[in-house]
Parts: sequence; C-alpha cells; structure tokens
Amino acid sequence: MNKSYLLSKKNILVLLVICLIAINLHAQVNANKQPNDFWSRVQFGGGIGLGFGDGYFSGTLAPSAIYRLNNYVALGIGLSGTYNTEKNYYKSSIIGGSILGLFNPIPELQLSTEFEQNNVNIDWDSRTDYIDENYWYPSLYLGAGYSTRHVTIGIRYDLLYDSSKSTYLDPWMPFVRVYF
Repeated sequence: MNKSYLLSKKNILVLLVICLIAINLHAQVNANKQPNDFWSRVQFGGGIGLGFGDGYFSGTLAPSAIYRLNNYVALGIGLSGTYNTEKNYYKSSIIGGSILGLFNPIPELQLSTEFEQNNVNIDWDSRTDYIDENYWYPSLYLGAGYSTRHVTIGIRYDLLYDSSKSTYLDPWMPFVRVYF
C-alpha cells in the first residue's frame, strides 16, 4: 500500500476523532448552559390584595412570572382570582389571566402594557332588583412606575374601560409589582 494513502487515512481518522470530541464537549457545555440560562432569566412574583370595611370584604391573589429578554425588556403571564362580598348586597368572583410586557428604558423607570381577560360572576342578593350576571371582560392597561431591584410602584390606565362592566370603579389604578 502507498504510504501517503495510509497517512491520509490516519489524518482523516485523527480529524474525525478531534471533531467528535469537540462536538461532544460543545454539546456538554451547551447542555449545562441552556437550562441555567433560561431559568436565570425567569422571575416569579405577583400581588396579593385585601380590602374590608363595614360589611364588605375583597381578597385577590395574582401570581405571575416574567422572562427577562435583556436588561430593558421582559414578557410575562399571570393568573388572578378575586372574591368580593358586601353583606345583603352581592357576592362576586373574578377569575382571569393576563399577558404582560415590561420596558425599563432606565433602571428606575418601568413602562408596562398588559392585556387581561376576566370572567366575572356576580350573585346579587335576593333583596335587590338586580339580575345575577356572568360575563367576560377584557382590559388593556398602559402603566408607568418607579422601579427598584424587585419592586415597582406605579399607576396604570385601562384603555378599554367600561363603567357598566369593568371589575374596577375607575380606569386609573395604582399597582405594586414584586418579582424575585
């Protein structure tokens, strides 16, 4: 056999082994990076609300999660559940979900947009003249707030506000967001 032929086969074999080792090392490095990289960008949080007065109670639980695309932009989803009651008047439950977009042009300023879809169920007391209601209500919020490391305090406005159907009394709503 020709000596140069054997050398070229040997070279090809060595190159093939080197390529396989490099691919294996690259795959191991990426396998270790990808899950950590994804989860290191995810933040969990949300809000809790309580309100009460003379014969009135309101409780809200709203967990959410965001994914930081970079230092300026985050996208997220959320769930929410609210229970309200006013003695001898009504009881209501509101269950829904939302899609959230956050933009921090500077670290202290957070601009937000949020689309929320809620199912509203109102059970009026039999002593009232109102008919029980069950309907879906959308909200589209634009907001701005002051942001620290994990907490943002601000105000948002519902562009789709309808005073006869909204789950809130006013289109302007203060908020506190907490993410860890």
